[in-house]
Amino acid sequence: MQIIESPREMHSLCAQWRCENQSIGFVPTMGALHDGHLELCRRARREQDKFVASIFVNPLQFGAGEDLAKYPRPFERDLELLEKSGCDAIFAPSEDIMYGAAQLTHGHAPPGVPTTFVEVSVLGEIWEGVARPGHLRGVATVVAKLFNIVGPTAAYFGEKDYQQLKLIEHMARDLNFFIEVVPVPTVRETDGLALSSRNAYLTSAERAAAPALFRALNCAAKKAKAGERDITVLGQVMQRICEAEPLISVQYITVVDAETLAPLHHLDGTPARALIAARVGKTRLIDNLMLDA
Repeated sequence: MQIIESPREMHSLCAQWRCENQSIGFVPTMGALHDGHLELCRRARREQDKFVASIFVNPLQFGAGEDLAKYPRPFERDLELLEKSGCDAIFAPSEDIMYGAAQLTHGHAPPGVPTTFVEVSVLGEIWEGVARPGHLRGVATVVAKLFNIVGPTAAYFGEKDYQQLKLIEHMARDLNFFIEVVPVPTVRETDGLALSSRNAYLTSAERAAAPALFRALNCAAKKAKAGERDITVLGQVMQRICEAEPLISVQYITVVDAETLAPLHHLDGTPARALIAARVGKTRLIDNLMLDA
């Protein structure tokens, strides 16, 4: 397994593989790997000739007051997990390499500092785009850079970050990356809690409360399957389950068109997704579930 810091070196290696007609599966991560990440890795390893992962804690997707400084960085453990998963190469650049050492000041960029960003209109301006201003622009920008550096055949993303997944699908299509964006179902604990690096921040009491998010989603999905079509009713059901846990503070609960993420008023056969964002104690968690009406 190769560990590469240079974008040019990573690009050259992948170009060599493509010249040899080998397909490349890519899993971009911010490290702190859990079994949700490893499921993406298993898919990439199984479905492609070569498997590349990246480890880069992207500062552009953290807003003011968010957890960039304390974000876990167990690099050696991540390397061990990726090697066990059959990774051929890890791209692990520094922040300076990806963005330049200096920062933008008063709208003017010193030499070497990027002034180009990727924004996905509409999809980047709702739900998470409102709750975390600039976050999705940061995601789109870094993923576009990584796509250009690696040039994979297919890139694997978890459905847990559903809005991010749809954003990247639209970006790849609109910017002609010719990369297959492969969605992978959410991996959960036995009590339904979606795996997330941020689960490590939960206290024992918060961890006990957090599965209420999935219970709320699952209850809405069961009611939809049983024939409930009124989105207001489904939203109220989810809200009540979450509010029964004093440690949970809901930011938004909604049912949306599964492709556009536009809010729905009734289930009418359009593929629909229920979304929840909430704070459990001080930790912000998101989750979602398809509604099979």
